[in-house]
Amino acid sequence: MAKPKPPVQKNQTVELTFEDLTHEGDGVGKIDGYPLFVPYGLPGEKATVKVVKVKKNFGFGKLLDLHEKNPERVDPPCNVFFQCGGCQIQHMSYDMQLKMKQKQVKDAMRKIGHLEHVPVHQVRGMKDPWRYRNKVQMPVGERDGRLVAGFYQKRSHNIIDMDTCVVQDESNDRMVEAVRRIAERYGVRSYDEENNRGVLRHIMVRTGQNTKDVMVVLVTRTKKLPNQDEIIDEIRDAFPSVKSIVQNVNPKRTNVVLGDDTKVLYGEEYIYDTIGDINFAISPESFYQVNPTQTKTLYDQALEYAALSGKEQVIDAYCGIGTISLFLARNARKVYGVEVVPEAVADAKANAKLNHIENAEFYVGQAEKVMPWWKSQGLNPDVIVVDPPRKGCDEQLLQSMLDMNPERIVYVSCNPSTLARDLRILEDGGYETKEIQPVDMFPQTSHVECVSWLEKK
Repeated sequence: MAKPKPPVQKNQTVELTFEDLTHEGDGVGKIDGYPLFVPYGLPGEKATVKVVKVKKNFGFGKLLDLHEKNPERVDPPCNVFFQCGGCQIQHMSYDMQLKMKQKQVKDAMRKIGHLEHVPVHQVRGMKDPWRYRNKVQMPVGERDGRLVAGFYQKRSHNIIDMDTCVVQDESNDRMVEAVRRIAERYGVRSYDEENNRGVLRHIMVRTGQNTKDVMVVLVTRTKKLPNQDEIIDEIRDAFPSVKSIVQNVNPKRTNVVLGDDTKVLYGEEYIYDTIGDINFAISPESFYQVNPTQTKTLYDQALEYAALSGKEQVIDAYCGIGTISLFLARNARKVYGVEVVPEAVADAKANAKLNHIENAEFYVGQAEKVMPWWKSQGLNPDVIVVDPPRKGCDEQLLQSMLDMNPERIVYVSCNPSTLARDLRILEDGGYETKEIQPVDMFPQTSHVECVSWLEKK
């Protein structure tokens, strides 16, 4: 029997009432039961919508006109919000953003993990949810013979020229704009990805939120940076606070930002920052959380759930540059960190040394392979902490965790869907998820981080 055709066609204009939000923050309305996903629509709003894409079971629309507004709708303070792909939900009040994120986590637990009994707390937000990002990396392009720097337009490689970004540290904003101006004055050409020509690919700036140290990274296609000495002198004159100017060479046809070859043009190889009372050395390649204020909130919660007394052996899988490990080490007998990226492990060891922490060891390798080896060597952890990438934990790693049979597991996640999937596996393996605390690490975007506490049944 032929399936009924969708009740709408491409380019058709329809009247729609939004009922819900997707986890990306798009409005959802239905025509004869057929869902349409529309950016910037909010629940309860009535709107005229143009259908832009039709699939078998759902379609996409573009908001043309609003007839009734949700009282939580606000005017985005960013003047390129509707073109730029960096933020998704500036049109919602901050209170609504936090409620949306809590619902996102609850929905994932119910639909994917069948864990509707697990308490999901209110999202811990920021007092001031603006200007929180300590790192910016902007692609550089050319328009009408001048250099432009900005973020990519949604789903495209068009650069939106901007001179300010309301979620970036203000000094980073000024720095990118100054570097763009200086490079333009010395005739530095931007990278042309279509023809793999030109010089300047990205401008990256990293700032220590608490130390105010600044690092400027110029990512170039070529080894030679034209007028290098003059450019460095001008950056230093404009910003005496700059501790480090670095060139990273990336000659490859790729959308990966950094290449393999990094050289210091001025100052130090690292800048420093603190989270709580722990110091971190940050290189151009370091994975360091972009919102240190909320990182402290996140890690304090992980520490609380780990409930360490000073006697425990702890494994930190996916340890990165040792951020969580070093927090844990203050309260544990011994912490073992494992991470697949060798440079991150080198940073973790350096950070342990920097903080005079001697009860943390770091190993290079895949956690799912290293942990069974540790078990065979007689390591029986009391607590395992995991903080995996968006795709969640490898199945083999989840099995290794179950085999090691710790008293407690603390799971830090940046993706509620894969978190729900993995918690289900751990529950079926003999653990009980006690509670989940979401933390808003990235205000104005649809992302949410969670810390989950699991106990052996």
